[in-house]
Amino acid sequence: MALLNVQRTGLTGLATTFTAASAGGDSFVNSGRAYLHVKNGDTTDKTITVNSQTPCNYGFDHDAVVTVPAAGERIIGPFPKNRFDDANGQVQITYSAVTSVTVAVVEVP
Repeated sequence: MALLNVQRTGLTGLATTFTAASAGGDSFVNSGRAYLHVKNGDTTDKTITVNSQTPCNYGFDHDAVVTVPAAGERIIGPFPKNRFDDANGQVQITYSAVTSVTVAVVEVP
């Protein structure tokens, strides 16, 4: 598992840097204003799961599960801190497979 660097946008712009998704999953420090940008360069769809840490009012743990189509990309988030932060204030992400998958975490002010 890798700790992803949170990149911050600004009025001068951001040249987003993507990194390869880790087979064991990834995490990032959550501000509540961060988005996960996932690019899938493979020929098969990939499923991204963002682990919810807190059950809803009905007692169910609803993870955020997003399918990224082959040769596609998705922007996921933001992630409310009370729902997605683990004990270390991080969001935990897993992937159905990581072949040709790159990710970036971008935070808006």
